[in-house]
Amino acid sequence: MQIDRLELEGFRNYARQAADFDPRCNVVCGENAQGKTNLLEAVAYLSRGKSPRARTDREMIGFQEESARLLARVYSRDREFKVQADLFRGKRRKLTVNQVPVKTNAALGDVYHTVLFQPEDLFLIREGAAARRRFLDTALCQLRPRYAAALAGYERAREQKTRILRDYDQRPGLLEALPEFSEQMVRLGAALVRYRHQFCLRLAEAAAACHRECSGGRETLELRYQTVSSVEDPGAEIGVLTEQLRRHMEGHREAELSSRLCLSGPHKDDILVGIDGREAKQYASQGQTRTAALALKLAEREIYKNAAGEYPVLLLDDVLSELDPRRQEFVLNRIAGGQVFITCCEEDRLPSLLGGRVFHVEQGKIL
Repeated sequence: MQIDRLELEGFRNYARQAADFDPRCNVVCGENAQGKTNLLEAVAYLSRGKSPRARTDREMIGFQEESARLLARVYSRDREFKVQADLFRGKRRKLTVNQVPVKTNAALGDVYHTVLFQPEDLFLIREGAAARRRFLDTALCQLRPRYAAALAGYERAREQKTRILRDYDQRPGLLEALPEFSEQMVRLGAALVRYRHQFCLRLAEAAAACHRECSGGRETLELRYQTVSSVEDPGAEIGVLTEQLRRHMEGHREAELSSRLCLSGPHKDDILVGIDGREAKQYASQGQTRTAALALKLAEREIYKNAAGEYPVLLLDDVLSELDPRRQEFVLNRIAGGQVFITCCEEDRLPSLLGGRVFHVEQGKIL
């Protein structure tokens, strides 16, 4: 998978720019606030239909613009694709693949995948469970379109249930709809649990190998998927998972009514991370947790490669500057074999090590 060309119009601080990229390494240099991260955001958006930074599409439209256009020429699975997104302030976006309209984010993920590594990802181990769930969801939504559909449906049901719990004291009639949305969460949640369990099994194996290599064989990384307590085996059949989730939710009904919160379901899931048998979040050093985070992101890339037969496009947004020389070397040694974009403030030695092109970004212009 590779991006051959990217055209941006009215996107963030890019009025009208285009660039042709190298199939190996593309180093994007420039001072802060010039547009380097915006460029990577565009590449990620066209593979996911969702920004890793913005909550709404409107945020990505330039200040003086009413619309934005992103167009990528992509080579994937021995075919050429043109992926385009048109964003508007006053109406819904328009997504096309080879000029054919598509309705879902998953349709973009069918064309190419991206793995984005940002400085904040280095704190993935120490952050709360929500950060690790986002990591799971981002990866699985690109890999499994059915997961993306189940997740969207689950979140819609949870939002409706949350509104009922919040407002039922003033509108008691709302409680009549509560069982319907609880059942939707149970049914869709069972699918999420099974997908997450399967992904975490592969992630644990690949991440352990990466971590072992980076630590020089001195440490062992362990990952375990954690979901609601009533689920005895997250790899069980959907029917079994559905019944176990239903039992957990029924057991929390009174607590949900009193707290006015959705307390039961896989929206509370987590990945438990351990190093040499001890909980990493609590006991590991900063260096150890950074190595573990690196292992998770590089393992994600390997899983994509095994699933699709091609490496995803790797986006390293100012990450190398946050690493010590040993970890920098480890990352650089692991990213050969696929297309990579690396942002940095200075050219440094990257192009000579990896081959490829250097781009300079200045005030929304790609030089």
